[in-house]
Amino acid sequence: MAEDLTINNGTKQEQYESVAQQISALMQGEHDLIANLANAAAALKTQFGWLWVGFYLVKNNELVLGPFQGPVACTRIAKGRGVCGKAWELAQTLLVEDVNQFPGHIACSSLSQSEIVIPLIKNGEVWGVLDVDSEQLSFFDEIDQKYLEDIVAAISY
Repeated sequence: MAEDLTINNGTKQEQYESVAQQISALMQGEHDLIANLANAAAALKTQFGWLWVGFYLVKNNELVLGPFQGPVACTRIAKGRGVCGKAWELAQTLLVEDVNQFPGHIACSSLSQSEIVIPLIKNGEVWGVLDVDSEQLSFFDEIDQKYLEDIVAAISY
């Protein structure tokens, strides 16, 4: 596939379906994890224009910043700390309507108001998380959760 992204301006579901197909095509035949995560982050950021979208990878029992799009970010996050660390600890998606109300939230950017974090799981173990931030309160919903969970399930290492 050419490395061009076609932006879909339809419903949220149509946008996700379009970008998911394109991410899948970008990863087809590519076995380098970092390249695939970088393209996935870029495709999602380009399609949706979120404040921040990227991946943290589990290394030596902490989350370490991986490929992302957006402002500079926290480099390392302990298990259970902040939204990302808590999603890792619980091995479940966390959808946070107001990050300022989340106990222990790590404010990498004061612009972030809501967040969704999806764990990347293989063989029952979390090996990373997809983190997405918005400048708007209550921005993410069950539609985002469903499609982002589907997208990360298609990412393998």
